[in-house]
Amino acid sequence: MTEDVRAPEPRGQVSDAVRGNWVDHLAPAWSRPYLRLSRADRPIGTWLLLLPCWWGALLAASQAGAFTLRTGWILLGCALGAWLMRGAGCTWNDITDREFDASVARTKSRPIPSGQVTARQAAAWMVIQSLLALAILLSFGRLAILLGVISLLPVAIYPFAKRFTWWPQIFLGIAFNWGALLAYAAVAGRLTAAPVFLYLAGIAWTLFYDTIYAHQDKEDDALIGVKSTARLFGAQTARWLKRFLVVAVLLMAAAVIEALADGPMLALVLGLGAPWAIGLHMTWQMSRLDIDNPDVCLRLFRANRDAGLLAALFLAASVFV
Repeated sequence: MTEDVRAPEPRGQVSDAVRGNWVDHLAPAWSRPYLRLSRADRPIGTWLLLLPCWWGALLAASQAGAFTLRTGWILLGCALGAWLMRGAGCTWNDITDREFDASVARTKSRPIPSGQVTARQAAAWMVIQSLLALAILLSFGRLAILLGVISLLPVAIYPFAKRFTWWPQIFLGIAFNWGALLAYAAVAGRLTAAPVFLYLAGIAWTLFYDTIYAHQDKEDDALIGVKSTARLFGAQTARWLKRFLVVAVLLMAAAVIEALADGPMLALVLGLGAPWAIGLHMTWQMSRLDIDNPDVCLRLFRANRDAGLLAALFLAASVFV
């Protein structure tokens, strides 16, 4: 019988990082604490910030009936900007939550509470990421730039929300789905009801997936007094998640109908595949949910990348018909 020998984890690895990630194994040692602050070892957050941006840009392109070089740049710029702003936001979150993080098993290995970087070093890294993201935003047009500046307010508030409300996931949704408005405005040069519906659908989606995520920490959160929808809903979580699912699907469908009802019928049908697909995936998640199993909660949370990509795929298809 052979002994199961596992290689030691890289020094400084965060507890919930993706195993074998490139940060812990390939990045220069000096850069790893900063990349961990940016959650580069946990890419799901970048996807969840990026996907509403792609939804907004693709819906605007489908409404216009054309995919231009500018649309392509906006999709690429959103990807770069999402990585940078998610990193800046997470760095800000870690600065403000450093005392809480030190008291929670899942987060005490993060760079600041574990002593890999100081709060001052983290603040400097946050500023660098923000300035790089601003350089990209400046190419998106006046309305998108204004929306980008306004988005800093919910980003700044979110880390404190868990201290004064049982619904911090709403503040996360407000911040994480702002790209639906911004990217639509960058492509279309204006805002209509369609991107607003899409934005609200994203907030409902965030309430769904981040409630699942928050169930990982509910025991530690109760001990230190941190509020969340996971603690608020408790045994009624599944019932609330079904409500968020329905709201997300209906609002996304409303966005598609508002934007594409006057265009080609095939574009409308393909566009309506987006809410159908994301709703089906969320239903699949519900069938496997176990709120008392942190591993299941984390796995389902990460699966929302695929849910959002399915919606983006149908919106992209509607552009080219």
